[in-house]
Amino acid sequence: MNTTSRNARAPVFTVSEITAYVKRLLDRDELLNEVAVRGEISNFTRHRSGHLYFSLKDEGSQLSCVCFRGDAARLSFAPEDGQRVVAWGNVSVYEPAGKYQLIVRAMQPDGAGELAEALAKLRARLQAEGLFEEARKRPLPPFPRRIALVTSPTGAAVRDLVSVISRRFPLAELLVVPTVVQGEAAPDSIVEALRRVAALGDADLVIVARGGGSLEDLWAFNDERVVRAIFACPAPVISAVGHETDFTLADEVADVRAPTPSAAGEMAVPDTRELLAQLAGYADRARGALSRLAEVMSSRLRALSERTPLRRPLSLLEPTSQRLDDASERALRATTTRLERLTNRASTAATALRGLDPKRVLERGYALCQRQRDGALVRSVAQAPPDELLNVTVADGSFGARVMGPNQDAADRTR
Repeated sequence: MNTTSRNARAPVFTVSEITAYVKRLLDRDELLNEVAVRGEISNFTRHRSGHLYFSLKDEGSQLSCVCFRGDAARLSFAPEDGQRVVAWGNVSVYEPAGKYQLIVRAMQPDGAGELAEALAKLRARLQAEGLFEEARKRPLPPFPRRIALVTSPTGAAVRDLVSVISRRFPLAELLVVPTVVQGEAAPDSIVEALRRVAALGDADLVIVARGGGSLEDLWAFNDERVVRAIFACPAPVISAVGHETDFTLADEVADVRAPTPSAAGEMAVPDTRELLAQLAGYADRARGALSRLAEVMSSRLRALSERTPLRRPLSLLEPTSQRLDDASERALRATTTRLERLTNRASTAATALRGLDPKRVLERGYALCQRQRDGALVRSVAQAPPDELLNVTVADGSFGARVMGPNQDAADRTR
């Protein structure tokens, strides 16, 4: 009786209300809002949407997990069943199924914590220097003439690149620059390969490539020396390291990141067949445009041919010819008038010049006296003392003379 009455007084909720209440409790829990969980992956599924569904288990229990597409794309490795990992995220409730689950925001293989911490510090330092800035990244050349492939000469990556590029754009010259892509020797080898590419100086594009692998396998492409060598490369660089879910610092510093080597080949060159199809389309449009233009011009020509000036072409020149006649008459009159004025002025000037001619003055009885010793003109009595020898020039010649003495009138004036 007491149990029945107590149950009768308890509030009644729907399943959805209870599930939503539990979800709110979990979402508000500070511990569960940001938690790291270590366990082994099981029941792993990659949905076609890009989301990852799996469980984390240990010896005593298991926890449902989901990693949504955006976070999954940033994982630095490819998860699979049996891997031991550390996952970071928050615990929530998936209401339609009424089950709690870990929403994974980041994940790494167990035991890689120190590597991940070192990688995060290096990324932050290089980012502060501006090595990952989008503004400095260069566009890829549309039609690369020579492409340098910095990769292992025996791996699947180089085979994929050669196959894809040769098929799509056989005009491109491929230069394989061999390098070690894994292990302790890999960073120095990759840096040296990039140095050789820079020394050649004629590569239009560089592709740094390697197939997939674990975080440790790809670690050479997180090396600071490799990152700086890619940054300093004179030609644009495509990074094609690992598979779609693998991310390295080489991807971040490169001008373009390709999810796979095959994708890098497709990004690097255009497809010749598509280019030929585009050219054919352009040719068709050009022929159509020229045909329409010819029709328009033909119609205009017919209309013009029906006009009077084209039936009598010389009529177009008649007004111009008449204007030329008028202009020539005006020019002739102006020239004649100008010549008459100039002739009159020249005649007047000639008369004035004749009046100034010294010979005309001499013809009127005047004479020109010069001292023989220095040729100086005698302009005063003082310049011709007694016994001074003179040359006297008259109208019809000259003769020598000796000064006998000053004229009495001049001498009186001098006194």
